[in-house]
Amino acid sequence: MRKIQMVDLQGQYEGIKDRVNNGLKEVIESAAFINGPEVHAFQKELEDYLDVKHVIPCANGTDALQIAMMGLGLKPGDEVITADFTFAATVEVIALLNLTPVLVDVNPYNFNIDTDAIRKAITPKTKAIVPVHLFGQTANMDEIMAIAKEHDLFVIEDNAQGIGSNYMHADGSKSKTGTIGNVGTTSFFPSKNLGAYGDGGAIFTNDDELAHIIRGVVNHGMYERYHHDVVGVNSRLDAMQAVVLRAKLPFLNDYNNARRDAARKYTAAFAGEEKIITPIVCDNCDCHVFHQYTLVIKDVDRDGLVKHLQANNIPCGVYYPIPLHKQKAYVDDRYKEENFTVTNQLVKECISLPMHTELDDEQIKFITDHIKEFINR
Repeated sequence: MRKIQMVDLQGQYEGIKDRVNNGLKEVIESAAFINGPEVHAFQKELEDYLDVKHVIPCANGTDALQIAMMGLGLKPGDEVITADFTFAATVEVIALLNLTPVLVDVNPYNFNIDTDAIRKAITPKTKAIVPVHLFGQTANMDEIMAIAKEHDLFVIEDNAQGIGSNYMHADGSKSKTGTIGNVGTTSFFPSKNLGAYGDGGAIFTNDDELAHIIRGVVNHGMYERYHHDVVGVNSRLDAMQAVVLRAKLPFLNDYNNARRDAARKYTAAFAGEEKIITPIVCDNCDCHVFHQYTLVIKDVDRDGLVKHLQANNIPCGVYYPIPLHKQKAYVDDRYKEENFTVTNQLVKECISLPMHTELDDEQIKFITDHIKEFINR
């Protein structure tokens, strides 16, 4: 059996290495390292894939979130509602801009932001909602957009884990995640479903005016060299990473389908295990791209299971072991523990299994057999 990895980027590279190697050679020979043809070509190709008017590449996913908020003109003291159960980058940029983060609980079904909790958290100072398409599954965007419209709020989609996922609206139409709110953001960190070989990110919007502002923000506030019209940052996707992303983008749907196939096999292996709650999976599921395959383990020593898997050379992840509202940087007297019952439980019970495009049946059986062995002791 091949070595089990949490993410197998080497195996994925084998299928695209000619495209990657030839593209990198062309960039080096042309010396067009910043905002060169590869970056512009990737931008256009991603716009076509997402069916969105504007993609603005940037240096990483965290920058993408910050730039989106800067582009919307949010001011210090404005409140921004987001999920408590997610990576810190989502709340980090809110705090960096001297906005006021408002953390709310998630639902127990797909770990995405609870829309009832959003409604309860809205105050006259609320200006934006940041739903996170956690682990690759779509948040309830119809309801979130309805809340935003009712209260005149911006919606910033954190799509770092969900690129390629389709949200089905109540009317049966579909939209790519990241293209539904006022603005969407993503990360091209190497382990992402569409990952570079270094840092990278992008911002998406259908709003022409907002796109214009953001294009200035990512480049020191310049639209014309040495003319700084808005306060900006230095955040650009470099051409080397664009080469890698261009090589992978045509295969993104295949990559996501491979992840879905692995997820179905995991779920089938755990059928009948009462102590294991598996993610939502359906035959034609395109609302989930399985950036992570995350179990909820009931009445089992989760941390003991982690050690058991590690002892058998099976990598796993605990995302996220400490809720944001309990992190030292974001502790606030406003937060009451009774408002985070789901998150506080999930951090004790969640475990993510290896998930990538190169998983095979032998590896999945080895992983699931060892999990079942432990929980049925």
